[in-house]
Amino acid sequence: MRLLLINPALPESFWSFRWALESVLGGKRSLNPPLGLATLAALCPSDWEVTIVDENVEPLPLRPEADLIGIGGMGVQAPRQKQLLRFYREKGYRVVAGGSYASLCPEEYFEVADHVIAGEAEYIWPRMCEDLEAGSPKALYRETGNVKLEDSPVPRFDLLKLERYATASLQLSRGCPYRCDFCDIIVMFGRKPRYKAPEQIGRELDALRRQGVRKVFFVDDNFIGHKARAKETLRYLAGYQERHGRALRFGTEASLNLADDPELLELFREAGFEWAFLGLETPDPETLREAAKTQNTTGDMLSAVRRIHAAGIDILAGFIVGFDRDTPATFGKQRRFILDSGIMVAMVGLLTALPRTPLFDRLKREGRLIEGAAHGDNTRAGTNFVPKLMTLEQMQAGYKRLYRDLLADGAIAARIRNKLAHFGAPARLVRERPLEAAKIVWNLLTRGIARGGLPRAWHFLRSIPLTRPGQLPLVINDWISGLALRDYAERHFGLLARRARMSPERAAVLLRAKLRRWGKRGAVHLTLRRARHAEPQIAVRVIGTLDAALARRLARQLRAVLERSRARVVLALESLGEQAELERLVRALGRHRDRVRIVVGEGLRELLRLEPAPAS
Repeated sequence: MRLLLINPALPESFWSFRWALESVLGGKRSLNPPLGLATLAALCPSDWEVTIVDENVEPLPLRPEADLIGIGGMGVQAPRQKQLLRFYREKGYRVVAGGSYASLCPEEYFEVADHVIAGEAEYIWPRMCEDLEAGSPKALYRETGNVKLEDSPVPRFDLLKLERYATASLQLSRGCPYRCDFCDIIVMFGRKPRYKAPEQIGRELDALRRQGVRKVFFVDDNFIGHKARAKETLRYLAGYQERHGRALRFGTEASLNLADDPELLELFREAGFEWAFLGLETPDPETLREAAKTQNTTGDMLSAVRRIHAAGIDILAGFIVGFDRDTPATFGKQRRFILDSGIMVAMVGLLTALPRTPLFDRLKREGRLIEGAAHGDNTRAGTNFVPKLMTLEQMQAGYKRLYRDLLADGAIAARIRNKLAHFGAPARLVRERPLEAAKIVWNLLTRGIARGGLPRAWHFLRSIPLTRPGQLPLVINDWISGLALRDYAERHFGLLARRARMSPERAAVLLRAKLRRWGKRGAVHLTLRRARHAEPQIAVRVIGTLDAALARRLARQLRAVLERSRARVVLALESLGEQAELERLVRALGRHRDRVRIVVGEGLRELLRLEPAPAS
């Protein structure tokens, strides 16, 4: 049996860190590989031929040699996942849908997939494999019991192109003991955390080290959901690090009560954890209680953040605006807290109601859900419900203003200084090799700091801890993160960048004028489309064959539209024409590939994936 497993493209968000990956960190394509697909591959019969393709780092095969195609995905990937399921199914392939969103809403996939895997795969995927080989597969396989993580195999890391990712992924536990009403984790994995044995983690780390991995992200939704089990694993990891030269660098997700346990903090450091992502959400304790996030209300939040920093552990944090108690003034409170805490990777999102969560059910009863609005990504300037104490327009404007304030050069420098004032000695680990580190610093200086002119250079210099040179790597990392977030905000929100202020209507008019020669002879047809809850879309259809002159004009003018406006572009080609010209066109638009779709061929259904543009 030939199985192709596909991870669909992720829409770009603040989480993508595209500028950092492409311009600073040596041309990496994505942050993390698809761990779920690697685990699924390990659950297949030993005689199956399995291939994994991640659309985020490589093009998709349009006509693969496969007997079965499995396509996973999270909520933000669901539209692309469904598109790919339809595409391959229409070409005659047997397709199966899985992943977290298909587990939450399997009914949405019945019309686009032959089979749906809903829930954790350790037991139901082998069952489907057996049924398929016997010729009697079911349409739906749903896990209704509890999966023992001791039964989870070592993922097939060898099937992943790990060199294209910034960090490898590994999972210790599933489940979270808390009841946050906006979170879907307990809906999928329950409130009783389940853990792998430490020795299992050791075997997985052995497999990653054989692939040359040095950075590992534990993707647990709450690493410390069961503190005793977490401490057991941390002690094992500390010993593992000593046996293997402390060459691995770890990060994970946890809850704020990490700060309340000195032993746990010390174990994190000894095990080699450099950072933890915490869902802080808001500094308002009453709002936290209303959202059932009581684990963040046991003490002063800013003091807790500083205790974690004092242990030498950096914090990445999630914040939310849009709770029922929030008003336009909430954005200012969030800004003050983020600046004072020194958290650089502060992912502020507008509250979004995810299906099957208590929040979704309540807002549906109250009639506040916005029909047709996307609910997979909360780091865009929109949401899927009507806020209570401010208008949707006030919420969107406040959100953009908050990022504009946080990502100004002076604010980046201020956050770094506020963090360093409380930051302790980091974990003792093997870090980048001297040449590798020098290249990263050079890329930051030439492609990031220098482009901001003298003002940015001044803020960069005053953020350097002259009396504590050991903290310089933290400063470098924070500037890389801050400028990556700023790059995203400039391109997607029109913030800070003066060039990105042309309206989509004006961009369409100018583009039509630049393509007038081809438009007059009927070779090009251009329309501007507007859809509810989405950015305007300029659709350009090329009738007949794409010639070299038109390809060059399209490359130049479409790039200008994408740089100077927030419009999305769909380029529909009836015929490819010269391959070299098409490749040049694709490269020219690669910098903005999240806002471009190129469709080619019969029925305009084959979608050509854009590759990243060269760093500049």
